[in-house]
Amino acid sequence: MADDALTHDALTDVAGLRVGHATRTGDGWLTGTTVVLAPEGGAVAAVDVRGGGPGTKETDALDPRNLVRKVEAVVLTGGSAYGLDAASGVMAWLEERGRGVRVGPDPAHVVPVVPAACVFDLGRGGDFRARPDAATGRAAVEAAAASGPGARVPQGCVGAGTGATVGPVKGGIGTASTVLDSGITVAALVVANAAGSAVDPETGVLYGELFQGRVRHPAAEVHEAARRRLAELAGRNAPPPLNTTLAVVATDADLSKAQAQKLAGTAHDGIARAVRPVHLLNDGDTVFALATGEHPLDATDPLALNDILAAGADLVTRAIVRAVRAAESVDGPGGAWPSYGELYGVR
Repeated sequence: MADDALTHDALTDVAGLRVGHATRTGDGWLTGTTVVLAPEGGAVAAVDVRGGGPGTKETDALDPRNLVRKVEAVVLTGGSAYGLDAASGVMAWLEERGRGVRVGPDPAHVVPVVPAACVFDLGRGGDFRARPDAATGRAAVEAAAASGPGARVPQGCVGAGTGATVGPVKGGIGTASTVLDSGITVAALVVANAAGSAVDPETGVLYGELFQGRVRHPAAEVHEAARRRLAELAGRNAPPPLNTTLAVVATDADLSKAQAQKLAGTAHDGIARAVRPVHLLNDGDTVFALATGEHPLDATDPLALNDILAAGADLVTRAIVRAVRAAESVDGPGGAWPSYGELYGVR
């Protein structure tokens, strides 16, 4: 894989995709929204839901059997099902620009199809009613539109990752990308917010790093101190954990909706490598796939999709590791979640 060709090792390395965050903290807030904005004209889209408690919008439209082929944006948001209202702000912004499915003779007669999924972060800032709304979604899509082509993507406690947790440790946003030998770019962006843990309880190693070949083993005394710290905080955070890991996996390959759905499905393997246990009843794990269509697959090779599938799963794992390492500790009225960096002295 020719990773040296990457610009920022982020979702925005897929040409045409832009990412915007809207972040709300303080005064009871600890939440936000992240928007992935497709190039004008949209991107082929699909979805695969594996968690037992998903909160989603417009995912049925992405079924390969159904009419809609392309979408203009994908919304990832905090606020549980309440936060799905953020998609309304994104739809309004798109409608004002005539972007969406044409449904009438006037070019302004469009219906933007904006798939969305939410994570549970209610009350983590202290106020159960502090959650994203249409204005938050609009702020996030405006931030995406204002970013330049191939812009860096802020990671950690931003956007939909603001109130995210992974087990007892602070979670957040992470992203990663690669360029395959074929020249096709594959990338992922993840909101790491799982009921399971990203950390091996016996060693303190991040599960995802076991699959990356770059394992950093904490000293035994550091790990023991981290375990004591987590045990002290366990009673302060309100159980039970209601969570969800969200991901967008994207490529500049020319994929059908069925191929994109296969990409979304195999990308869940990347979550399973980095979080244990995964896909629980109180998770809503959801992966979207986007394909911008710039590079055709090799028509002579019936297995040409395989490299993209494998890369998508690997990148989701890498993005989760980055999310956990980039996160910063939170200690407020809604609870206390130390970062991995605070616990183990590394980021």
